[in-house]
Amino acid sequence: MSTTRIPPFAVGVTLETLQKRAQGVHLPGNFGIEFTDLEAGIVRARLPVRPELMATNGYLHAATVIALADTSCGFGTIAHLPEGASGFTTVELKSNFLGTVREGAIRSEARLVHAGRTTQVWDAEVFDEANDRRIALFRCTEIILYPKKT
Repeated sequence: MSTTRIPPFAVGVTLETLQKRAQGVHLPGNFGIEFTDLEAGIVRARLPVRPELMATNGYLHAATVIALADTSCGFGTIAHLPEGASGFTTVELKSNFLGTVREGAIRSEARLVHAGRTTQVWDAEVFDEANDRRIALFRCTEIILYPKKT
């Protein structure tokens, strides 16, 4: 049973604003990451598998899996920034790869584990969307940024 205090959503953050923020020239838009669900302490996203996301061995590139998991956790952080925070940055991440896919789509579910004033810790699982087989476990630590005082 989780005892993590889930902070309220940051002002103005909705599933639609996250999806809009993901579009465009930055990595989430270039990869094609789609956000599917936003709940208190949870973000879900998916990514269609395409040839340019594969490694030369024909399997899904590890960096593709990390991009989906880290983006899901990062957008979760955006949604749960403490009052007065100006942003965040990832300072640590770890992945365990349990499988791969060659076609279809992958999906992630990111969960807030720790919500502090200066750090957040997120866990994500990545699944083969076709059969719900877990292909990766992921954890990251986000440092919360505040405007510099002059």
